[in-house]
Amino acid sequence: MNTLTHPSSPPQSIHPGTRIGHVHLKVADLERSLGFYRGVLGFEVTQRMGHQAAFLSAGGYHHHIALNTWESLGGSPPPPGTTGLFHLAILYPTRPALADALRRLIDAKIQLDGASDHGVSEALYLHDPDDNGVELYWDRPPDVWPRNAAGELAMFTRRLDLQSLLGELTPKSPT
Repeated sequence: MNTLTHPSSPPQSIHPGTRIGHVHLKVADLERSLGFYRGVLGFEVTQRMGHQAAFLSAGGYHHHIALNTWESLGGSPPPPGTTGLFHLAILYPTRPALADALRRLIDAKIQLDGASDHGVSEALYLHDPDDNGVELYWDRPPDVWPRNAAGELAMFTRRLDLQSLLGELTPKSPT
């Protein structure tokens, strides 16, 4: 195990351009997980490693989500009361894009665990086939984020109106 020493000077803030690049999940059944992340959510497979791993992306990035069965083939989710991933969060660029994600979940008959308006964002909560928590959300522009009298962020949790969200979808024209 590596031991790191703490510098004597106070820590500096991380570079503001830093982002979470991808999440790598251990899954029990690769095809079942691909059915969810590719089939339901719409991510594209960028690479497969046989029947053991796959890498998925939105928009041509090398991968946003990696799935593997290297240590988990046929396994079960960790029991409650253990540490690990609470949820992965997938950021959609717009409210209509989040509405499309909701439509996909409804079409696939996937039940939501919750749906919240946090002031800064609107979010859908669910679980993938391996019981990993998944948040699908979009961020409101920072200039409309709720703030207190001191100007500090004042997020909250309120019920998200799913019908209003679905109202963002443009009706399909008849063919």
